[in-house]
Amino acid sequence: MRVGMNPQKQSKKIELEFQHRLIIVVFIPSLEGYYKDVLEVFKLCLNSAIITTNTNCAITVVNNASCEAVSEFLDQKLSANDIDTVIHHKKNIGKIDALIGAARGSREPIITLSDVDILFKQGWQEETEKLFVNIKGVASVSPIPCRNFKNYETASTLSRILKKQVKFKYQSIPENFEDHNRYLDSFHWQLDTDKNKKWPVIAFNGIKAIVGSGHQILSMRRELFFSTVPKESSLILVGNNSEFLYCDEPINRSGGMRLATYNNFAYHMGNTVEDWMRKVQGANSEMSALDTSVKARLDLPNFSAKKPSKSWFRLKKRIVHRLFNLLYPKK
Repeated sequence: MRVGMNPQKQSKKIELEFQHRLIIVVFIPSLEGYYKDVLEVFKLCLNSAIITTNTNCAITVVNNASCEAVSEFLDQKLSANDIDTVIHHKKNIGKIDALIGAARGSREPIITLSDVDILFKQGWQEETEKLFVNIKGVASVSPIPCRNFKNYETASTLSRILKKQVKFKYQSIPENFEDHNRYLDSFHWQLDTDKNKKWPVIAFNGIKAIVGSGHQILSMRRELFFSTVPKESSLILVGNNSEFLYCDEPINRSGGMRLATYNNFAYHMGNTVEDWMRKVQGANSEMSALDTSVKARLDLPNFSAKKPSKSWFRLKKRIVHRLFNLLYPKK
């Protein structure tokens, strides 16, 4: 028999404390073989995230059946209030299902999905949010710009350029040269040798961004997870086109722009920690100690995701890319 009334029923409506949520999925089943040093990589990833996020951002870590050492580390971080949420899975449910499930359970208007081997650089959150706030129609932003992703699932972005809704030009960004090569090298891709090679740059109201991005770290508007992201489960452990189907294509189909920050604000580390990564974190610590500013709440423009059929959108995508590459040939 119930005695009395649950006091929570008389409570006021919950206020949204954060406006940005960072979600990291970690799967480290052991500390042997390929995973020998991955826990140290993850510790650097998470600690860099903690020290570079401001009071508008909360951190969720999804433990996808990692070993006991990882679980203990996460529980320590939660107890210390360094992170907001930990989700423990006893079995590996797959990277994408873990990410999407956590994202759909989040209430913040901007949700960042990150791999376990991302090194965050001071300013990544502010620079990412700046594009959402100041450029209307942005669906996703990555803090890792790449010169070569202009044509990867960017038809909606290119369409806005063709309609003159944003300005576009190819331009050199020499200050991106070293960080861009670090990104290329992390995948053993061919490095750039000319720091004056041109990047695909859009501009709106004096704010600049790079067209396209990878998907190792993506900040997305929350609406996408309930519109163009597939509703059915992925049921894939990792890879096998899952990132394309649940992140890349949904961003493009939404009609919003897929952008990256003009300069580099994060790094892809791989499965080992190198000295330069520790130096980046050292710089993060120094800058964090100097930052005493109060973070303003975000004033995001309205965003309404489109829901075109896949067949129609794929036809439109081919037409847009051909027209864009005709009018703006690669330089």
